Amino acid sequence: MLKEFKEFALKGNVLDLAIGVIIGVAFGAIIKSMVDDILMPIIGAIFGGLDFNNYFVGLSGDVNAATLEAAKEQGAVLAYGSFITAAINFLIIAFILFLVVKAINKMQKAEEEAPAAPPAPPANEVLLAEIRDLLKKRK
Repeated sequence: MLKEFKEFALKGNVLDLAIGVIIGVAFGAIIKSMVDDILMPIIGAIFGGLDFNNYFVGLSGDVNAATLEAAKEQGAVLAYGSFITAAINFLIIAFILFLVVKAINKMQKAEEEAPAAPPAPPANEVLLAEIRDLLKKRK
């Protein structure tokens, strides 16, 4: 059973998938940082200094804090600002992946459209051409 698991785990597809997941997580972290640390402050500044992460609605009367962290300590909250940030993250990741897939498809299409080299003539034709050339030289 251990041998079967080892064969399964070391197959190319499983390793490719694992590498893809790891790269995807790292890519997601980069995009999250870009959105949280670069885009959202710019968007917040455009809309008058708004911080989307602190947009929430308290679900009980006990919640009266000004920040999301403090509100979570007081009770249940609906953090719709965090959802807006996550939605923007998704849209950016989806758009970048769209551009990557589009570029890959364009490269593959270019490879398909490249003219193929003419096939090599059969060996007997090559031999006959050599005989013909030798006979021409004799004359």
